[in-house]
Amino acid sequence: MLTGKSPYLQVCRGLPADRVPVWFMRQAGRSLPEYRAVRAGVPMLESCRRPELVTEITLQPVRRYGVDAAIFYSDIVVPLAAVGLDLDIVPGTGPVIAEPVRTRADLERIPELHPDQLTHVTDAVRMIVAELGDTPLIGFAGAPFTLASYLVEGGPSRDLHRTKAMAHGDPDLWHALLRRLAQISGAFLRAQVEAGASAVQLFDSWVGALPADGYRGLVAPHSAAALAAVADLDVPRTHFGTGTGELLADMAAPAGVDCVDVLGVDFRVPLDEGARRARAGAGRALAVQGNLDPALLLAPADVLVRAVREVLAAGDRTPGHVFNLGHGVPPGADPGVLQRVVDEVHAWTPARREVGHPVA
Repeated sequence: MLTGKSPYLQVCRGLPADRVPVWFMRQAGRSLPEYRAVRAGVPMLESCRRPELVTEITLQPVRRYGVDAAIFYSDIVVPLAAVGLDLDIVPGTGPVIAEPVRTRADLERIPELHPDQLTHVTDAVRMIVAELGDTPLIGFAGAPFTLASYLVEGGPSRDLHRTKAMAHGDPDLWHALLRRLAQISGAFLRAQVEAGASAVQLFDSWVGALPADGYRGLVAPHSAAALAAVADLDVPRTHFGTGTGELLADMAAPAGVDCVDVLGVDFRVPLDEGARRARAGAGRALAVQGNLDPALLLAPADVLVRAVREVLAAGDRTPGHVFNLGHGVPPGADPGVLQRVVDEVHAWTPARREVGHPVA
């Protein structure tokens, strides 16, 4: 887990770094021809259960781009499969749950997650860390709300009607479900860190469907519990969601718990405004992560470079900046374009910052 003077970890910890660190959500995946080659004929869930394959896929973008962090190759539903739920990741659709969770009896089918159910994960983490050298590995998990949305809806949903109906209509069942999922998410994060991951990120892909008061009452305590599962392990924690501009202050310290070191900001909110909202919510300065619109990877080169520099300039007005996209790498992204982004970021001279995130 020791990674020297990693720019990524320096920024996450509120320390100055000699360059802006960059990595990409979904950097390991369909946009890479080498990924498509090793995944040929291997179903998604099966690929996540093979430590050698997980290692290779996780390392591919680090080798190709020289990014400042690796992200563990997995899927947010992997821990749900590990506890024995009947699910599949269907190409072109996403996670599909055989028996959706709609009643108290359905909830009782979801056991707690234990470390001995994650040996394929911890074996892969150890293999990856052994190959990465000074490049840190980020472990990750899906947040309780997003996991619940798949379980309740039975698969991906644009409107989350069933999920929100349960949350408001049967709050006892809802909170019992999210407590169970917070344990699963937290155990998944903890297993990765104990095996050697140097940081974690909690993804709440669908929580932007809620207003701020709904987030505070229905979600925040459970996200805080998941992040608190690694509180004693001294690793930076990033909290990210999409469509969450109105939730950023609450996500910076969910339920008032000081459990976030870096706040992910999607492409809808300027980074410096995201940092202001983070400070308002957490009562202290936080580094921010983001937030180039992934669509601009498909734009003309001059448009892309200008947008990258605008993000970097906004990042200079924050307490600390980890460059990333405002969401994941699109499947059709050109690897050469992503390399151009990495080179542009690494050529940027970051703002001078003192220890402790003094920039407002």
